[in-house]
Amino acid sequence: MGVSFSVCGGVMKKNNSTEAEDSLVYSPLCQRISRDGTEVDIQIYNDDKGGWLLEIVDEFWNSTVWDDSFTTDSAALAEALKTIDTDGITSLVGPIPASITRH
Repeated sequence: MGVSFSVCGGVMKKNNSTEAEDSLVYSPLCQRISRDGTEVDIQIYNDDKGGWLLEIVDEFWNSTVWDDSFTTDSAALAEALKTIDTDGITSLVGPIPASITRH
């Protein structure tokens, strides 16, 4: 069974999700960032408590999630961009699965 969802900036609906995951509200500030030939997706979504969660997903579906929520989606985006600028985009890339060959 596959997973389908809409791109950031709306409501994400998975076809095999739990009720808690069923309707995540994404920020319109979500975006794909590319640096030095590496791309990551910055995902910012509402935590249902008035805050915003930050998750960065690499091309291999490895995910980096911040422990604390942010008061605004723009603060979450600023943190993501600061991390990329300070630590480098590769600091957010996990291991390449053995079944994938990177070109």
